[in-house]
Formats: sequence, structure tokens, C-alpha cells
Amino acid sequence: MDTIIFDVDDTLYDQALTFKKTYKKMFQKPLSEEELDKLYITSRNVSDALFDKCEAGEVSILDMQIRRITEACELFDIVCSEKKALEFQQAYLEEQQKINLFPEMEALLNFLLKENKQLALLTNGEGKHQSMKIKQLGLEQWIPAEHHFISGDLGHAKPDREVFHIIEEKLQLNKKQTVYIGDSFDNDIIGAKQVGWQAIWMNHRKRAKPEGEIEPDRVVYNVKELLEVFC
Repeated sequence: MDTIIFDVDDTLYDQALTFKKTYKKMFQKPLSEEELDKLYITSRNVSDALFDKCEAGEVSILDMQIRRITEACELFDIVCSEKKALEFQQAYLEEQQKINLFPEMEALLNFLLKENKQLALLTNGEGKHQSMKIKQLGLEQWIPAEHHFISGDLGHAKPDREVFHIIEEKLQLNKKQTVYIGDSFDNDIIGAKQVGWQAIWMNHRKRAKPEGEIEPDRVVYNVKELLEVFC
């Protein structure tokens, strides 16, 4: 592969860890690790379901932020008012400013850079917010700013074909020599495969593959396995 493009959230760092730390700060009801995982996944599913409406201006970012935690809390009979949801969001943002790369991800990025691979990022989200996370993770030492592609800045979001075509044009990609790595099957794997890229599913949450004809080129369950793919 000549070009390796990464998703950011829950691909380069553990997004659930940030969510769990925030929950423990904000709510008194104790939950097991399994329950916290379920709460996080529910919150993420709500967020994903509202994302397209948010991008289209049908739902505000604030509404999405409120609903993803209030609706997740309903699953465990946890009372979460709009005020509490906003406080949770603020605490969550503070925790996101402390995020770190997955163990061994730095070694992978160092190896790919040494091998003169073209590296890039493609992430859904609001430009300023995603840029903050990219900066916190220190990704510019491996991936130049002109190779950071954020849906909020581009006007198109994964899995829309257009966002992948924009990158193809800007980076002059050879599709057959391009691989995209992401944790979301619907956004990352389907998005990349439908335009002819290779795709690696970073399935560290061990989710079941959705039914359909599209298959990832590889499935890995942790960064160590991902490192072995390239090294």
C-alpha cells in the first residue's frame, strides 16, 4: 500500500475510556465495566443515528449532544435532565483534552513514516472539535495538516462517496494502493469499499458484521494485530 488513511475516533484512541471516566465523575449509580460498555455503545449509536440530520441542519449539535447521553441513560433507568446532559458534555470535552493514542499506534505511525508511506486522516465531526483531538494526539508529527480531512470542513461526511472522492483528487491517489482503517463498519468500511479502496476494520469492540455483500479486506481486533499487517 502506498497510502494509508486513518479514522480518528475509536480507531487511533479509546473513545470509550473517555466516556467511562466522564460517567464516573458525573453519575453516582455504579455500573459494571460491561454495563459501561453498553452505555457507551448506546450513546454512540444514538449519535451516529442523528449525525446525518445534524449535518443537514435538521438537528442542532447541542440537541445531538443532549440526546446521546439522555437516551443512553434511559437504558439503565438513570435520570439525566438536559441540564445534567450539558454538564456531562462539558466534562466529556475536558476529558477529550487528555486523550492518548492506543498503545503501539505510535510505533505503527513511526514505521509507516519511515517507509515513506503517504498518511492521512479522514474523520466525521465539527472542524474545530476534531482538530482539537488531532492536536491532543500529536498526529501532526506523522501526518501533515494538509492531509487532515474533517467532514465539517469538507461539507460531506462518511460514508458519502463524495468525501472519499475529494481525498482522491487532493492526494492523487491510486485506489488499488490505498487502504482506509476505521472502527465503524457502516461509515468506514462501506464508505471506503464503495469507491474502490481497500479497507481494514479496526473491530476492537468485537461487533458483529452487518449483513450485506461488502466485506473488509482485513479485520483486526487491536493495534498489535494492525501493526503486524504492515510490519
